[in-house]
Amino acid sequence: MHYTAFMSLISQSTLQRWIENVADRAHPVVSAFEPYVDGLDDLPADGRFLLVGNHTQAGTEALLIPYLVRRQIGIRVRPLADRRFGNITGLAGDVFAAAGAVVGSRDTARELMQAGEPILVFPGGGREISKAKDQLYELMWKGRTGFARLAAENDYPIIPVALVGGDDVYHVLTSSDGRWARMTKPLAARLTGDSNMAIPLMRGIGPTLIPRPQRTYLRFGAPIDTTRPKRAVAEKWVETVQMRVKTELEADLAALLEVRSTDPYRQLAPWARGSAVAP
Repeated sequence: MHYTAFMSLISQSTLQRWIENVADRAHPVVSAFEPYVDGLDDLPADGRFLLVGNHTQAGTEALLIPYLVRRQIGIRVRPLADRRFGNITGLAGDVFAAAGAVVGSRDTARELMQAGEPILVFPGGGREISKAKDQLYELMWKGRTGFARLAAENDYPIIPVALVGGDDVYHVLTSSDGRWARMTKPLAARLTGDSNMAIPLMRGIGPTLIPRPQRTYLRFGAPIDTTRPKRAVAEKWVETVQMRVKTELEADLAALLEVRSTDPYRQLAPWARGSAVAP
């Protein structure tokens, strides 16, 4: 059956239910890898918060965070996606929308906040996925304050979400200031529109691009109040909120990297599973 004819037989809500049913049955698979998860029990039950996280090479955070939050509070998370991904059409676009993701425009984010929905954003965008070996777990926000401005305008609490493990699935061979980076920046700019992005050389298991097995470490921070004090200048307050979120997220990343360094199960070795570090 042609895709268009098939989609005419099902509604967006039906597709959403299918996706949620798959997610509800994914717990045994997720548990098999025993991710380290801290702070999940402290999430506000009403779902009125903005999750701000870091992107990694693996990209698993985009799926794992919404999965864990929905499982904890029973509310679907609405990820804000880059326009390049949000405008995808066909089956991928319909699954994208049914999963709750929306294009990250100000108007859309404002509507979600007015409705009190949980939202997920990665201020670094795709730039944080394509990293050099000297940039692993670095927040590449480049002064981006849009998420902080919207949260402050709507008195929306922000919850930092740090994830470690995703930047270790590949061994990156090139640095951000090396010859390879300088050579590939023009091509990366044409492909992504970002003149600061290079295409790193990397390998997974052995000389292949098969990802290396790595345990995931995730920490949900305490909610950050974004309500602007009466005497605070609006733009200064936005910068203050952005810096506080960035500082707390960086601190959580550093703490998780320390946890990871002492964990015998960090490479998912079956014989070390019984000794896996727990929160």
